[in-house]
Amino acid sequence: MTANLSQPTWGTKPSPGKCQLFRQAVVFLLSAVLWTGCAGPKAASGGDPRNFEFSKDTFSYANGLVWEYSYDANGKWTTRRREPRPTYFQHCFVVSRSACQFFEYARFERSLPKADKDTYRSLIRRVVSTSLHTTLPPDQKIVIPGYADLRSFSRDYEKLLQAECGGVWRCYFQRGNWRMIFPFTRNQQEQVAEQLQQHLQERGAVVVHVARFPSLSINHAVVFFGAKADSEQIDFATYDPNEPGAPTNIRFDRTTKTFYMPYNAYFPGGRVDVYQIYDRFPY
Repeated sequence: MTANLSQPTWGTKPSPGKCQLFRQAVVFLLSAVLWTGCAGPKAASGGDPRNFEFSKDTFSYANGLVWEYSYDANGKWTTRRREPRPTYFQHCFVVSRSACQFFEYARFERSLPKADKDTYRSLIRRVVSTSLHTTLPPDQKIVIPGYADLRSFSRDYEKLLQAECGGVWRCYFQRGNWRMIFPFTRNQQEQVAEQLQQHLQERGAVVVHVARFPSLSINHAVVFFGAKADSEQIDFATYDPNEPGAPTNIRFDRTTKTFYMPYNAYFPGGRVDVYQIYDRFPY
């Protein structure tokens, strides 16, 4: 998922049928939250976390962009369909979640002999079936033989990882999506920033949802893996699945209590709302 500039018509009076459908959708979402999201995270184990290293703990391939974004001659942010269309796209939530799962639950052992494709398929499935509610001590992690890290493993087994880590539906039907439709206050975003810092100290990496609702000028998932704070701002080191070549930075401004994402290939830059997903109840 990335930026989407097609906007629904807001402010028009809906028909009674649409109101009923909306109420049903809200009831469904809240029911899903109560059913799946009320349990708190289990206690972490395994001691101090290791550092998330961008050059090792990220995938070598990109979550492709279906659209090309740019400013036109009049300074308007515009789109056009990308040609040729990428073969792997709209998997930002899958890529972000899978990167954290490999970071938490896999241990790469380059000294061991390489395995065959079927063995790697089984190991990938074991890793991505884990829950980010828990951690594992090093001696219990899933061993990936023959490779030093996820980056090198994903260069050789790109298609296998793309096939086994999860489909597009996992982006649309992850339980944290419900939080996006409710208002984000500045005090709430300040709380998120502080809690993200704490979680990074405990776990080393966290998946966050970056959004602007209802415009949906951005609806995206990234991984925060570091935080540098001073009295004015917090800079979150970020792995963006759309841009695997180098880390980026999402800044939290303490004065405005607002997250800001820089200009890139799919977003013109500016304010975004941020919240954590997958391993804790969305706040």
